[in-house]
Amino acid sequence: MRDTSDLTTAVARFADRLRAAPHSRLQRGAAAEGLALARELAVRAQRAEDPGREPRTMPDAGVFAVADQLVVAGNDLAEALRTAPAGSREGELDEAVGLVREAAGRSGL
Repeated sequence: MRDTSDLTTAVARFADRLRAAPHSRLQRGAAAEGLALARELAVRAQRAEDPGREPRTMPDAGVFAVADQLVVAGNDLAEALRTAPAGSREGELDEAVGLVREAAGRSGL
């Protein structure tokens, strides 16, 4: 089993910043950045769990829900990677952590 704490920690930090951000900041792009990341993480989790199935798109539940959506998607991906057979998802954990950090940087939070 892999240690996915780097991913869950990075996701939690970004989600906390989204939750603390003023509405105006969320509307200026921070929420869109968070949603795009949540959608990407959700697709990666779905592909890891069921590679033969077409991934579903996470809906836009609004600027105040995006932090929760991000946490759910990040935790789903962490669990999928943690339980994946050794070597089957090589490098995906580091890549996902990088995506979270990049999105947080672009969000301006």
